Amino acid sequence: MSLTDILSPSDIAAALRDCQAPDSFSPKKFFQISGMSKKSSSQLKEIFQILDHDQSGFIEEDELKYFLQRFESGARVLTTSETKTFMAAADHDGDGKIGAEEFQEMVQS
Repeated sequence: MSLTDILSPSDIAAALRDCQAPDSFSPKKFFQISGMSKKSSSQLKEIFQILDHDQSGFIEEDELKYFLQRFESGARVLTTSETKTFMAAADHDGDGKIGAEEFQEMVQS
């Protein structure tokens, strides 16, 4: 399974273009442009499993900085401030990692 099985390649490309410049990444905007915010709960769980690179059941901060590269291998790495902002917005229980429910809640809100 790949992200392009769930999301349109053109929507992914548009979302990546929107945040090419360092410190321009906005999770909410990325979710909207990529089409993630319109996906079902089960589709978001599939997306989460793809983004959870080490298959730990969580997306940790070190995985999060490579978030854009999960969509396209040549995409940039998120800056430290983007990574910390993304983590703070999604990590509702404060454990330093994003669980599947937290991810889904963030995408759909």
